[in-house]
Amino acid sequence: MEFESVILLVVEDEPAIQLFLEDTLQDAGFSVRVACQGDEAISLLDGADFAPVGVVTDIRLGKGLKGWDVARHARELHPEIAIVYVTGDSAADWQAYGVPKSVLLPKPFAGAQLVTAVATLLNEQTSSL
Repeated sequence: MEFESVILLVVEDEPAIQLFLEDTLQDAGFSVRVACQGDEAISLLDGADFAPVGVVTDIRLGKGLKGWDVARHARELHPEIAIVYVTGDSAADWQAYGVPKSVLLPKPFAGAQLVTAVATLLNEQTSSL
């Protein structure tokens, strides 16, 4: 699968982790937009000119919405959108709050694990069409 035209939304409030996620995905060939907070992510998702095929989101995003909320909203708008959660401490809540057919990567993780998780979900998307 070619990733050059694949747009992903990254939602992360920690600047160093945000940069790692963005660089890793861009190096793999993805186009990336970044949001620092849940509200900003929702605004981007609601925009008429933005249609990502995947969301990579932290779960705890400071004040306001959590990554769980962002993922649910993304799935309401785009039922087949790929969702990858990244978290340092919320993995135990994934079964209760995560959307179906999503992946959770516990921090820390390698860049290759992130790319593999996203690519796997995107390949499942295209094979189910």
